[in-house]
Amino acid sequence: MTITQHSKQRRRQWLRRGAATVALAAVLGGIAAPAASAAPAAQAATAAPARGELLSVVPLDTLDREQVVAELATLGIDPATVRYGVRAYRLTYATVEPQGRPTTATGLLVLPRGGPHRLDLVSDTHGTVATRDDAPSGGAGSNRLTPYLHASAGRAVAAPDYLGLGGGPGSHPYMDTRSSVTASVDMLKAARTAADRLGRPVSRDVYATGFSQGGQVAMALGRELSRGRDGLRLRALAPMAGPHDLLGTEFPGLTDGRVDPRVGVFYLSYFLTAQNRLHPLYKDPAEVFRAPYAQAVEGLFDGSHPVQDIVAALPATPRELLTPQWAENIRSPHGALLEAVRANDGVCDWKPAAPVRLYAGAGDTDVPIANSRACAADLARHGVRAKVVDQGPDADHTATAVRSAPQVVRWFDAIRQGRTG
Repeated sequence: MTITQHSKQRRRQWLRRGAATVALAAVLGGIAAPAASAAPAAQAATAAPARGELLSVVPLDTLDREQVVAELATLGIDPATVRYGVRAYRLTYATVEPQGRPTTATGLLVLPRGGPHRLDLVSDTHGTVATRDDAPSGGAGSNRLTPYLHASAGRAVAAPDYLGLGGGPGSHPYMDTRSSVTASVDMLKAARTAADRLGRPVSRDVYATGFSQGGQVAMALGRELSRGRDGLRLRALAPMAGPHDLLGTEFPGLTDGRVDPRVGVFYLSYFLTAQNRLHPLYKDPAEVFRAPYAQAVEGLFDGSHPVQDIVAALPATPRELLTPQWAENIRSPHGALLEAVRANDGVCDWKPAAPVRLYAGAGDTDVPIANSRACAADLARHGVRAKVVDQGPDADHTATAVRSAPQVVRWFDAIRQGRTG
């Protein structure tokens, strides 16, 4: 999760689509590339496609090795593992809403320009974004950097936008773990289809990673993949700075000073308004939010407002944001709020067969490192030893990602080569 822009927005023009798109459609067996707004109408006209069915592919970026290195430099990411250039595509695919109804979602597929013919597959789940275009397949920004990093090391990368972000319809069900997992699994299926049609088939082995919100999603995705229901195999699991312990760490951190107050206001506002659509918490925003914020808070998270505008429109502390009753509810969750938190907690309460490493930073005041330590303790109760890699007391949320991502690539390399130490 993050409320800051993590790099300069380097808006590159998408590839010219004329002849290139016609040629790509031929390669892909005539798959059309409809606009995102057309997807609901197309669904209504035909039977709902199966979950994970690939609906369209649109080329986005083609970068050589030196361009990948330059992109990573915008955030200061170590480029030592960069071996190849990359090609990136936006996929549109079939999935389901939190209530199980058919819908569509989008995501970013990145393939290396070189390397083995048959590729392993990385699932890279992104951190908190409030603007549709900040999702990986949206505008060219920081949420493409770790997919490019992993692909440039010689793997295919599937980076889901999640529901309601990128080109997907509806609102984003923020921190709804279940739907984030279904969207991620279905993105993996669509990515395998697209990669095969693009002449770069991928194996069933999945290396799962993700940052912040995406770190929590990665843990839950690993659990789903370990059940073996989708024909995919979890090979390794490396979440970065995930809010794995909502009740024990993240929510208490909102009131005991471990979470920066302004960051906490952003997260709370996003979480409460999104969860209210799934686990009714209130009938009127004024029950939860103080004036004048009650009138505006839901509209701020409509997918069109930049993070900086949202932060500017909200107060500096949770106490200024919440009514006294709800300030107490955050300190000691109960009722519908407790049910909503529990529904999205406990992502580490299982026994992975694949190796796990947890990456975090002792200086992180967005997602305190205690989240990762609690996750390691949960795994240990199941007999699984998961190392917590601490990036140090000077590592804030962004620095944790910058330092951890190249380490994750190297660790995945070691797993691939049979070195698991």
